[in-house]
Amino acid sequence: MASKESQMTATLLTSILAAVFGSLQIGYHTGNVNAPARIIEEFFNHTWWSRHNQSMPDHSLTFLWSLSVSIKDFGALLGSLGVKCLADTFGRRNSILIVNALSVVGACLMFASKANESFEMLIVGRLVFGLFCGLVMSLNPLYIQEVSPTNLRGAFATLNQVSFATGILLGMVAGLETVLGTKELWAMMLSLSLIPALLQYLALPFCPESPRYLLINRGQESQAETALWRLRGPSDEVFTELEEMKQEAAHTQSALTVKEFFTKRSYRQPIIIVLIVNLGSQLSGFNAIINYSTKMFDKANFDEAKYLTLGVGAVNVAFTLVAFFLMERAGRRKLLLTGFLCLAVCNLSMTVIDSVLFLVPELRSLQVLVVFFLISAYEVGPGPISWFIAAELFDQPARPIAMAFTSMLNWGGKFMLALLFPPLLKLCGAYVYLLFMTMALTAFSFTWRRLPETKGRTFDDIAAEFRESEGIPLHIKTGFNTFP
Repeated sequence: MASKESQMTATLLTSILAAVFGSLQIGYHTGNVNAPARIIEEFFNHTWWSRHNQSMPDHSLTFLWSLSVSIKDFGALLGSLGVKCLADTFGRRNSILIVNALSVVGACLMFASKANESFEMLIVGRLVFGLFCGLVMSLNPLYIQEVSPTNLRGAFATLNQVSFATGILLGMVAGLETVLGTKELWAMMLSLSLIPALLQYLALPFCPESPRYLLINRGQESQAETALWRLRGPSDEVFTELEEMKQEAAHTQSALTVKEFFTKRSYRQPIIIVLIVNLGSQLSGFNAIINYSTKMFDKANFDEAKYLTLGVGAVNVAFTLVAFFLMERAGRRKLLLTGFLCLAVCNLSMTVIDSVLFLVPELRSLQVLVVFFLISAYEVGPGPISWFIAAELFDQPARPIAMAFTSMLNWGGKFMLALLFPPLLKLCGAYVYLLFMTMALTAFSFTWRRLPETKGRTFDDIAAEFRESEGIPLHIKTGFNTFP
């Protein structure tokens, strides 16, 4: 079942780090738009004035800004649809390189929008960048999991979330008015994602393609063996892993359609697991906190709310690193269950504190602590695991479709929350956090009953559980309902 301990090689580490330059770019453009919002809105208004000799109506300005922010998530939803086609046609590594061009084009459009006095270029640039987001946040975990040894697979997949969180923090810092979030420099600030994009083009072409893709998808055994030698070094494990891939290939069909993916009986349970884990993760309150923390702290009368928001970003990074070190020790189940339960407690606490804050203003410091604790609970388990768990639960033909499904759920959840949270907050007030609590508890309950532990198990071994369990409820199978 579990493989032997694998030693780290320079090629393996370079491959992982080169891949996660993509998620760094996404995090950067997630964190850099909130602080300079007022300045970019002024640019919209100035552009409108130069064209029509009058100020833009307030409702139009609000709409354009909301569109500018949310269109990235909408583009990501659309981009998710292309994951299977790219990953199976061009390979995992080459697909990452291809879609990186979308990031370059998007960043160039955003940078050029100020010089050309065109807010349309900014919006289109964020849409193009959104397409990149939807593709790369599926392709990255897919590539990382397929090149990583079994005993390091989860930890390395978590590095994608570490890079994403780091990008958010860098974006928050760059967007400050004391850094680059100024009237003169905001366009340059939006273009800085070109740096990791170019670094990826310099490093990733020299990294090997996924050995699993080469052997199982393409039938190129000699090339797969060469890639494994580069990734694992001189080791008997190469032959063991190659044999395991051949066994998986013998159990899987050569091609799979989207219709077959959703109708095949052995995929039914993994699909439901991925659905609940991802929606529970995205609708558990984390995205609302990340997007609206500055306004939340302003409402609590903190003088320097934007710097407390930087604290949110720092905690975000710190606990993705904690997840990196815990992933192969505690396992996926334990971290997910702990995370979802803590998220539920945090959302309940947010409801209570927000309800009485006007009576007891001193509780605002406790509110900050609860926000930080909520961020840490998310990043220790549900945050990183929701992005890569699908790659572990499905066999090789289904994996790209499963990752596209994951991407659509994640970006769809973000997009839905961006649209619905402000009106829900106005309608429900502090009780909106009870909705997040309910989602977290639902995900906790389902994870407890249905999710098998995948730590230290080969892809074929995990897939075999679902092949054998066709028609059998997973929660009655030995080991599925207990921690390892």
